[in-house]
Amino acid sequence: MKLKGDQQTSRAINRRLILNLLRREGAISRAEIAGVTGLSPAAVTFVVTDLLNENILVEGEASLGAPGRRPIPIDINYAGRLVVGLKLMVGAIDCVLTDLATTPLVSRRVAVPDQSPQSTAQACAAAVKQLLADRDAPSGAQLSGIGIAVPGVIDNGVCRLSHRFNWTDVPIAAMLAELVNVPVWADDDTNAFALAQQLFGLGRHHRTVGALAIGAGISCAVVIDGSVHHGASGAAGKMGHSIYDPNGPLCECGRRGCLQTFFSEPALVKRWRDAKGLSAEVTRHDMHEAARVGDETALNMLREAGEGIGRFLGGFCNIIDPEVIVGGGEAVTFGDYLFEPMREALGRHAMWAPPPITPDWADDSWARGAAALATQRLFDFESRPGEIAGVG
Repeated sequence: MKLKGDQQTSRAINRRLILNLLRREGAISRAEIAGVTGLSPAAVTFVVTDLLNENILVEGEASLGAPGRRPIPIDINYAGRLVVGLKLMVGAIDCVLTDLATTPLVSRRVAVPDQSPQSTAQACAAAVKQLLADRDAPSGAQLSGIGIAVPGVIDNGVCRLSHRFNWTDVPIAAMLAELVNVPVWADDDTNAFALAQQLFGLGRHHRTVGALAIGAGISCAVVIDGSVHHGASGAAGKMGHSIYDPNGPLCECGRRGCLQTFFSEPALVKRWRDAKGLSAEVTRHDMHEAARVGDETALNMLREAGEGIGRFLGGFCNIIDPEVIVGGGEAVTFGDYLFEPMREALGRHAMWAPPPITPDWADDSWARGAAALATQRLFDFESRPGEIAGVG
């Protein structure tokens, strides 16, 4: 039995090695795979044959002009499998059907009648059904899994705590899996965003990636060697709940003065709106436009936010030492009015040369991040079994 286990583990390691090589480099031949990975030609052939039979890999056309037997390139069959990403928000769900590269095929936003776990799971199941009905995907492509991105502390598919939804110990992945009968993964929304950046986004060629989210809250997840760091209880990365001013506003977590009570996107817009005596209809786009035309109140608030967040990022970088920080969330709208003072503050507070802060401007990065929770199982055999809440 021990030998069998060792063989299975070795096979899983080889699959992961080959798939991640192809993900990074694109189509290459079997001989090139063996040369880069150090695996024997026989081991490469064994794994590639399995993956071809599973429709995960495809063979391309033999290269032209090569003497003798022409090498046949092997690539990932990204179109051969489908995944769904669901980004949970207050009152709505952003939904996307993607291929294995998290390339969107169908996107939609659906309303949720209330924030109860039951209503949320049912709305997610209905959205999955609608996405599949609307798809324009190759025949034979099947749904392989679903990822749910939740703002909260997630452990093995269970939402241990979400202040925003008032959830405690909600097995959201299992609840949805029971309705759709396919594997379901759940994670914190910023962790999902970070994973998508490392797999296919701006962090693709880096080993250590920070993912800064400034939206309804503020958080900074980290991916190290392809794995999201969750911490002991799944609560890693909650930068927004660091205390900025202990006498500040009440936070959703019940404490006062958390960073996000000052500098989350809603907090920034509300502070500017109140200072200018504007109506509740104004948005971040109005605030950005005001900054663009020289509104000192908007400019000063965005500068203060950039400096405040940058100071906390300095501590983050001194501990984690990321190669790049990818910025996401609604506050990306503010552009360099926010990010330039953030970079300057990071430079002052980081012990070493600070990493670049690169905003991600894509509108669908968050739902694609949720889809990446399902996609990653092909690329990382070490994913915890508990994250799979149901099997079709």
